[in-house]
Amino acid sequence: MTNRLRLLQLSKLLDVTRLNDADNTEQMAKWLAQLPTLPVAVAAYCVYPAYLPQLSRFMFESEHPAGLASVVNFPDGNAPLDVVCQQISSALAAGATEIDCVIPYQALMRGEHQYVSTFLSGVRRACGAHCLKVILESGELITAQQVAKATELAIDAGADFIKSSTGKVPVGITEEAARIMLTIIAAANRPVGFKASGGVRTVGQALQLVDLYEQLTGVTATSATMRIGASALVTELAEQLATY
Repeated sequence: MTNRLRLLQLSKLLDVTRLNDADNTEQMAKWLAQLPTLPVAVAAYCVYPAYLPQLSRFMFESEHPAGLASVVNFPDGNAPLDVVCQQISSALAAGATEIDCVIPYQALMRGEHQYVSTFLSGVRRACGAHCLKVILESGELITAQQVAKATELAIDAGADFIKSSTGKVPVGITEEAARIMLTIIAAANRPVGFKASGGVRTVGQALQLVDLYEQLTGVTATSATMRIGASALVTELAEQLATY
């Protein structure tokens, strides 16, 4: 695959993300207006629920429409299920087509696997047929066994994608965590996607993750099978594509 084709493939995997706590509608509008132009549609844009209507209007006028993603139980994963289900309902009503939900990772670390399972099953029901990405916050999980168990519970509950991180803790995606998640995804009895997020800052790093995904799963990375959470990465990608 030529370099240009690889860059175009990567472009289609992006969940272009803006989750700045200090934002307001004016700053969101400025960000949307300054987004680099890519020659193909990205997979989705991910913002806080409050900015979904603004993002939806932006997408309506865009040459390359994409999915609208938002986050729930974010970032600490501590909200009760009924609150998270209401967050999901509100996000869907505001136009979200994809939900990124943080697993109750602190409960998982305490060994409360049944609680986590019940929680995730409730989240799956609340999302209906919409795409559900379960965020493991792998950088906070202490052992490889915890990363593996979180991945298994999310798959068992019906997650469409397993996502590594919120980007709100010191440790984001690591190769070790990605390998654990991908090994379990590859062994699942149904198709499950993978989203690398948290600290994916360069095109080179993103392409390495694409290679790792394809190597371990034997599946071509498309927006239906792999996503990459991106913010600053978009600018570098647009600059590289402009050289061809």
